[in-house]
Amino acid sequence: MNAGVPVSEPAFAPPLSGRSPGRVVPPGLRRQAVVAGVVLLHGLGLWALQSGLLGRAVERFTFVPVLAQLIEAPPAPDIPPAPHQVEPTPQPKHRSAAPLRPQPVQQPAPIADVLLAPPAAPAVVPVSPEPVVGAPTAPPEPVAPPAPAQIVLPSSSAAYLHNAPPPYPAVSRQLGEAGRVVVRVFIELDGTARQAQVVVSSGYERLDQVALRTARQWRYVPGQQGGVPQAMWFDVPIHFVLG
Repeated sequence: MNAGVPVSEPAFAPPLSGRSPGRVVPPGLRRQAVVAGVVLLHGLGLWALQSGLLGRAVERFTFVPVLAQLIEAPPAPDIPPAPHQVEPTPQPKHRSAAPLRPQPVQQPAPIADVLLAPPAAPAVVPVSPEPVVGAPTAPPEPVAPPAPAQIVLPSSSAAYLHNAPPPYPAVSRQLGEAGRVVVRVFIELDGTARQAQVVVSSGYERLDQVALRTARQWRYVPGQQGGVPQAMWFDVPIHFVLG
């Protein structure tokens, strides 16, 4: 091109590659499309302001520094949760019992008090002194023997036995023989004499024999030991006295 020579613009734009020369958009239609797009963008902006979308976007953008500020702040001291209050159980209307009162929940003991409490003193167990080896020990107390069973001796003087006195020999009366004879008799449970013998003599044979026969014929009350009848020996004294 020569300098200073005006160049006239072509009446239409050259066809783009890949497009057919028959689809050329006129410049006026392009301007209308641009104006319509701008108007559409303004309308969308007004609608976003009215519906609060823009405010939400601002909130999202401003939440990040606030969150970072909370994280950087020092942690707050732990506050124990308030004790749970037990609500009273509702009573049926037809019952006249008084409503239950909520029981206060016991507060846990402070940690400082538990740590500073002095330890409990150990229990002192008394220790008995050990016995000294070789020391004399007290002898054990003697055990009292059991009391012996009470013994009741037989008897020949009961009235219901009807024992007659021994006969006095006539020859002994004439000769003046007298004295005391002791006869030992073994008395059975039925009161009869099974055996008899003279243990103390009067000094006269006639008087001893009469006393021995009389002791064998008599009836006796049997003796007892501990309340139980027992067969036992019994000394029967017989006296011969001149009248």
